[in-house]
Amino acid sequence: MMSLADIRAFLDREFPQIAADRRYTVEEVQPHGVRLRAPYHESQIRPGGTISGPTMMALADVSLYVAVLAAIGPVALAVTTNLNINFLRRPAPRDLISQCRLLKLGNRLAVGEVTIFSEGEEEPVAHVTGTYSIPPQSNI
Repeated sequence: MMSLADIRAFLDREFPQIAADRRYTVEEVQPHGVRLRAPYHESQIRPGGTISGPTMMALADVSLYVAVLAAIGPVALAVTTNLNINFLRRPAPRDLISQCRLLKLGNRLAVGEVTIFSEGEEEPVAHVTGTYSIPPQSNI
């Protein structure tokens, strides 16, 4: 398993655009799970005063990617093959927190779920399931 420091260093190296604007922060790495934070910014608000769906989908996708990396190691070419999101309630205009756990980790596919919360709220604002394709060992 990759450590929190390993994950942060990998993302800084392979995805400098994330590090440059601090769009996501990996806060915790556990066996088969991670917690990330997406800082609130007014550009995330859509008409109606709620945080946009694409903002939440991106957080979920990055969370799943980080959980897969933490479990299998630094494989930059792991890719999303499916992402399904259910919006449960209107998120407050504050940081979003994701809790991700892997449900299945195979040789070629990883399946996980992400629950997204507004910071300080107990009820989730979105629930996401997703699948990642893991490249064969020969391509790593």
